[in-house]
Amino acid sequence: MADVLTSSQRRYCMSQIKDKNTKPEQIVRKWLWANGFRYRLHGKKLPGKPDIVFPGCRKVIFVHGCFWHKHRCKYFKWPATNESFWREKIESNVKRDKRNRTALKKDGWQPFVIWECELKPQKIDSTFQKLREFMNSND
Repeated sequence: MADVLTSSQRRYCMSQIKDKNTKPEQIVRKWLWANGFRYRLHGKKLPGKPDIVFPGCRKVIFVHGCFWHKHRCKYFKWPATNESFWREKIESNVKRDKRNRTALKKDGWQPFVIWECELKPQKIDSTFQKLREFMNSND
């Protein structure tokens, strides 16, 4: 299947994808703030630069896009064009994510991952319940 965009159009589209302050990240931050949880953003000194950091309780949250981090859900699909590039790119993201979570745990941090699809209306309540439990746990 051929790409419906020219290579310059595709390059432009891909350049517009943000890695910080994404809509899913903003949804999580708004909920956290409304529920009294105060945080720092984008922990530059921590492995993986977590999206949301709670230094006092050593907890971090990653808000992952289903495509970029290969979530096994209906929103992830391997691209039909330039397959080898995408397979290598996405698999390296997954390996890096695992290394970062392992390093955080080794340093005494508790990582929590929220997937983009978990913020869809049909799942958001259970996602925020899990997040509340994570934030209130003393582990």
